[in-house]
Amino acid sequence: MNAFEKEIREKFTPVVEARGCFIVDVEADSDNNITVMIEAMDRSIDLDDCIALDKAFHEIWDQDENDYALTMTSAGLDLPFMNLRQYIKAKGTMVEVQAKGGRKFVAELVEADEQGVTLRYKVKEAVEGKKKKVEVEHNDVFTFDQINSVRPYITFD
Repeated sequence: MNAFEKEIREKFTPVVEARGCFIVDVEADSDNNITVMIEAMDRSIDLDDCIALDKAFHEIWDQDENDYALTMTSAGLDLPFMNLRQYIKAKGTMVEVQAKGGRKFVAELVEADEQGVTLRYKVKEAVEGKKKKVEVEHNDVFTFDQINSVRPYITFD
């Protein structure tokens, strides 16, 4: 994290949280292209949030004085979680997990904390005394270093 990204997080976080949102990520490159990714705490982010926070950002950092290009965006459903608050918000929902070693599966995110996540999922396994594999439910804890990515699981029912 560069110095400007750190400054943005420090000064802008209270403004974002006052709107009922949180900062997922901040990127500021050497050409002063700034991207602030936000998520709502207990609801879906909407265009009004992005517009209001864009305006608030410009009030803190004068664009004419600092010469930057700003993109205010939501975290998006297709992106992996980048922030513990996203994991906590997603508790009780289905997520797509890419574990280290290439294993990919869908699970319910049961719990999340600084150490990792608890996931509930079903896998067909060979069971003694049965000819066919049967579906077995697992409730396992994964540390963050055991996981490549976790993202919302989207279904079109």
